[in-house]
Amino acid sequence: MSVVVAGGGTAGHIEPALAVADAVTRLDPTAQVTALGTTRGLETTLVPERGYPLELIPPVPLPRKPGMELAKTPTRLVHAVTATRSVLSRVGADVVVGFGGYVALPAYFAAQMRVRGRHRLPIVIHEANASAGIANKVGARFADRVLAAVPGSGLDADVVGIPVRGVITELDRPALRAKARHYFGLDEDAPTVLVFGGSQGAQRLNDAVSGAAGALGTAGIGVLHAFGPKHTIDPQSPPGAPPYRGVGYLKRMDLAYAAADLVICRSGAMTVAEISATGLPAIYVPLPHGNGEQRLNALPVVNAGGGIIVDDAELTADWVAREVPAMLADRDRLAAMSVAATGSGHRDAADAVAAAALELAAQHRGGGRRRRLRSAFRSPGSASEQ
Repeated sequence: MSVVVAGGGTAGHIEPALAVADAVTRLDPTAQVTALGTTRGLETTLVPERGYPLELIPPVPLPRKPGMELAKTPTRLVHAVTATRSVLSRVGADVVVGFGGYVALPAYFAAQMRVRGRHRLPIVIHEANASAGIANKVGARFADRVLAAVPGSGLDADVVGIPVRGVITELDRPALRAKARHYFGLDEDAPTVLVFGGSQGAQRLNDAVSGAAGALGTAGIGVLHAFGPKHTIDPQSPPGAPPYRGVGYLKRMDLAYAAADLVICRSGAMTVAEISATGLPAIYVPLPHGNGEQRLNALPVVNAGGGIIVDDAELTADWVAREVPAMLADRDRLAAMSVAATGSGHRDAADAVAAAALELAAQHRGGGRRRRLRSAFRSPGSASEQ
């Protein structure tokens, strides 16, 4: 069977798509998975690194405000849909799995059309954010299955959580801690905080944490800080302090999580899902822009006791210097937060989405394997019951 995953642009769209791709090939090793993307996104790097073929289509940004860019959207969409239909035909697609963003909308429309005389393709949609985006709101009107990370996304969806790759959901942090800290050049014994602001970094986090480097070092705390490819930091640690390691981008997030005792980060949906899956206590600093979706993403974990929320404007070097050493010194609090974070995650979300896609693909091909698929895979709705 041929499965096309459409999730490009940011890591928040790409990582769930790749997690589902991994689950598809694990559940059905004979299945072919193709990723759909554009030249603008991180998929041009991340998808080939994970070993999946990548097909590129013209991007279709979806401006929220009236203007020339919005006026160009219909023409761009027509070109993208035409290119996507060609891809679907070429790879013999049996199902399209979309994750929102400007790659998904053309995929939804193209799947609705007949390709080489065949019936329309079934569509599975996964919404990762607490507030659904435009592409998924449109696609959900004619999708065969709609799945979501959390309740209240604005879509009529089954709640399954966010697909997270197996290397994260199966991560044994204590077992890998020594290896991970050696990999990054960190102190093996010092309490360690991991800092990152998404794939592009976050200036607020960079300034606040690097500005508190002296206080963190004096408290005997090590830091692993991903500051983003377009940013720089200049931490000033005292002599003899545990290392403060700054990197532009973290390719080995599994080892970064294993090295950490506490995380300071934004609260994109994928970030919250991965951190919850690993059981790491977190300080979430929601992006202050948009519709407040990052705060909504973090609230379920925070309400469960697995993290805290700090407003962007409140995260200063003084706050970090005062609060982070106190948190890391309270081992009982960290342990309780870790248990709460783990309990709020959905470790089988990728399998749930993959199972839905494979069953629809089997039906599209004539239903020859429908009965076997139903018995082999867990129900996509089961994750929401846990």
